[in-house]
Amino acid sequence: MSLLAFIIVGLIAGWLAGQVMKGGGYGVIADIILGIVGGIVGGWIFGLLGIWPGGGIIGAIVVAFVGAVFLVWVTRLFKKA
Repeated sequence: MSLLAFIIVGLIAGWLAGQVMKGGGYGVIADIILGIVGGIVGGWIFGLLGIWPGGGIIGAIVVAFVGAVFLVWVTRLFKKA
């Protein structure tokens, strides 16, 4: 996947995670970073479960979204502590 595709997937996944987690997001740059890192975390989670959604860019967005939601949840846990 090209760098531009990673940024687009990261932006979409980060924004979706911010919306689902009932937050206003962390800003465009932070949402992109959150989505890209979420893609890595999501790939790790899906790999542990033995699941890999196909579908090219849509599958990548789903994996990154799941990872980004997990990251937002973890960061909010640490924020409260």
